[in-house]
Amino acid sequence: MIVSDRRIVLTGLGALGLIGCAPQGEAAAPAPSPSPEVFDLTALEQAGGGRLGFVAHDLGTGRQLIARADERFVYCSTFKMYLAAATLLRVRAGQEQLDRAVPITRSDMISHAPVTEPAIGSTLTVERLMQGIVEVSDNPAANLLLKALGGIAAMQAFYRGIGDDSTRVDRFEPEMNRLDGDKDTITPAQSVANIHRLFIDPASPLSAESQARVLGWMFSSPTGADRLKAGVPSRWRVAHKTGTGGYGPTNDIGILYPPSGEPIVVAAYYHATADTTDAQNAAVIAQATRMALTALGRA
Repeated sequence: MIVSDRRIVLTGLGALGLIGCAPQGEAAAPAPSPSPEVFDLTALEQAGGGRLGFVAHDLGTGRQLIARADERFVYCSTFKMYLAAATLLRVRAGQEQLDRAVPITRSDMISHAPVTEPAIGSTLTVERLMQGIVEVSDNPAANLLLKALGGIAAMQAFYRGIGDDSTRVDRFEPEMNRLDGDKDTITPAQSVANIHRLFIDPASPLSAESQARVLGWMFSSPTGADRLKAGVPSRWRVAHKTGTGGYGPTNDIGILYPPSGEPIVVAAYYHATADTTDAQNAAVIAQATRMALTALGRA
């Protein structure tokens, strides 16, 4: 699809400048997949006082750096990118329409509603709600889309349908952000695998148009400029989705695109303490990203 599938049509992703260089019609030979390499972030964790799960998968070399890759972290709003993907699969199946008008009521309102609150008493399209959850993490929009999808069970079924047998879906916003055992948790390794499945795998269930739509929102998102984006060199582009718990959890997942060459898929889940600031937590993710690019020879 995005870079690995050379058979992709020139519309959609081509507009984002993400087409690979191999001749059209030729499938790129899969790169060898070396064993994951342990990425020691102990010093960074000790300095920040938290627990950091981090996976970086270089699609050019196949190298993977892993730290706490199989540990569970509350995912917070990073799930909203996956919710948009799940909704687009329903659109592709004819079960949903991008232009369907969704009534917005005051009873829908919870904290952080930059898109939906101004629309109380009117409607927003399904497409606008998806854009709102990916770009600015609107919480009422997420709940409306999650309900339209079929609820918690349907969202978990989406994960299972893309080969994810471990991610938990237990609650709506904002309750899902609270740490409660394994509820609403994901592992960094699984998140990277999911991103690869949706946006890199030639057999992705998403159409090229849907991939381009979600990636466009991820590129445009103004949130988390001090996380993954702060850890890449100038001229790199970052398609990402953040998540923040408000009491320590600070996350960012996405795809890092260098000016040339293959991208890097990254998932960073940092469970800091309530004693650290948002800026300090974000700086941990930025530094881990810099360290990963150095280790991969991509700095």
